[in-house]
Amino acid sequence: MIQQKGADMKDIILYGSRYGSARRYAEELSRQTGIQAFCYKDAPALSNAGTIVYLGGLYAGGVLGLSKTLRGSSLREDQKLVVVTVGLADPEDPENRTNIRTSLNRQIPEPLFRRAKLYHLRGGIDYQKLSLGHRTVMALLYQSLRRISPEKQTAENKALMETYGKQVDFTDLAALDPIIREIQK
Repeated sequence: MIQQKGADMKDIILYGSRYGSARRYAEELSRQTGIQAFCYKDAPALSNAGTIVYLGGLYAGGVLGLSKTLRGSSLREDQKLVVVTVGLADPEDPENRTNIRTSLNRQIPEPLFRRAKLYHLRGGIDYQKLSLGHRTVMALLYQSLRRISPEKQTAENKALMETYGKQVDFTDLAALDPIIREIQK
């Protein structure tokens, strides 16, 4: 049941996922809405899309594949852009939300950013599945965070310290409900 928005305008779900959380959300969103989901690397042209939903994992302050997907894009008046970040840090924390939005503002061209509907979901991490490069970066980050006094730690840093080396999954598929409502508007 891909939604039609005129002659051939179909809604589309795109995702950028390295370790699976954003892909799981995208697949569930696709299942619940009937909108086809694609990895951003395999995305068809966006010019025929009505609503473009992009779900992307947060890595080192950026959303995987988002810049590449939106490069050179502009939205027509009848198109909608929904951007969903998926990260380990709690997006309900105001500081985390501000950091995420600052990062998005650097990745999304200003005209698109002003029109985009933004949502933030939590994912997970399994240190055993991280690439050697990511494990190394996380180890260095953990070591540097340990040197900061507890009262100066941010909520994001505390969460990283608490989950370091573990397998944690904060994925909540029910958190897709507001996004589904946004798509259906």
